[in-house]
Amino acid sequence: MKIRVGFGFDVHQLKERHPFVMGGVTLEHDKGAFGHSDADVLVHAICDAILGAANLRDIGYHFSNKDDRWKGISSLVLLKECVRLISEKGWRLGNIDAMICLEAPKINPHVPAMKKNIAAAIGLDEDDISIKATTNETMGFIGREEGVVAYAVCLIEK
Repeated sequence: MKIRVGFGFDVHQLKERHPFVMGGVTLEHDKGAFGHSDADVLVHAICDAILGAANLRDIGYHFSNKDDRWKGISSLVLLKECVRLISEKGWRLGNIDAMICLEAPKINPHVPAMKKNIAAAIGLDEDDISIKATTNETMGFIGREEGVVAYAVCLIEK
């Protein structure tokens, strides 16, 4: 068996009166992540981890923000496509570990729904998906609630 590890990172600006989608869940908050798709920073980081593990470049290469096909699309669709791409190379996803960094809103109550959405999109067991959150202790652009960051690692197997 051959295994590889991938690392993903994503960041999005937060804007007032904009939807805040995280792990396919719309969060109640006065600010939301802004981007070409639904700006789901968690799923974007996971996509980059998956693509990187299989040496398939990054999310921007496959889903350009200059391509109107991806405008406003659910990032879960992009995630499903990333898993299809690695499958074409003979890889299968083993597990995902992700970290979200933001001041508000609280993520913990939404983690089960996020895991369920991600698992359903890619055919992975919820137990193979870890989602954690932390704050930036009010420091920097995250602390000022100007942006949100997500990191992810994944294991793929052949």
